[in-house]
Formats: sequence, structure tokens, C-alpha cells
Amino acid sequence: MSGLQYEVRVDGRMSERAQRAFGDYDEVRIVSAPAETVLYVDVTDEAHLQGILTLLATLRLQVVSMQRIPELP
Repeated sequence: MSGLQYEVRVDGRMSERAQRAFGDYDEVRIVSAPAETVLYVDVTDEAHLQGILTLLATLRLQVVSMQRIPELP
């Protein structure tokens, strides 16, 4: 079931270890950009989104921006 789509940008490039931490999140696509990492996320509800943001905080990744997008690229 599709929920709300978000684009989350974090400062710097995520390490392989940090990317593996998202292994349980099938709905997260991680794309490296020159100075940041972009996560495209399909969330089911606010708790689901909060779980992803909590994981980013646990990994000490700084969220630069987060916005809803009409559909995942």
C-alpha cells in the first residue's frame, strides 16, 4: 500500500554501514549526490516516518531538508 512520499536529504555521504542500517526499510531508496545523500521514502503513517528520522538521528546523520513529493522518482 502506497502512503505519502518524502525526499529526505542528509549532509554528506552515507557510509555502507549506515546504508545497511536501512535494510529493514524496503520502502527507502538511497541515492548519493555530490555533497549529500538523498533518501526517497514511501511512508504509511507519521509513526513510520518518525522511525526513519529516529534511525537517521541514531546514525548521527544531519537532516538538511525534508519535503513531501508527489511521487517517488
